Amino acid sequence: MISKLIVGAATAATLMSGVAFAQSSTVNGAAGGAVTGAIVGGPVGAAVGGVAGAVVGTVIDPPPQKVVTYVREAPAPSARVVVKEKVVVGQPLPETVVVTPIPDDPTYAYAVVNDERVIVEPSSRKVIQVIK
Repeated sequence: MISKLIVGAATAATLMSGVAFAQSSTVNGAAGGAVTGAIVGGPVGAAVGGVAGAVVGTVIDPPPQKVVTYVREAPAPSARVVVKEKVVVGQPLPETVVVTPIPDDPTYAYAVVNDERVIVEPSSRKVIQVIK
């Protein structure tokens, strides 16, 4: 029984990884992982697949190259913006940081913080990519 459980969980994790990578959010990743896990491993597989799917579902898709190019070439603000917190992908910028929308793609915005250019999601202010 335990070996079936372990094999089921491992199989669910393996099969679910492809499904979860196709998902665009934590919720969708968790749901897809739970369904795949349930099919392969029953209730325990659903639990394992849901957790693994949620983790994989949080991966942030990189912005299009034209957005990255725009942010690299955009003029820096005249005033230097410095924050104590480290700028981390997946975390929101502080409310004190001004974000500027990308003219050709309003689903993205950018800011220059601590001398680093960052691409953010405007609605949540979540950092999507730090431009090196």
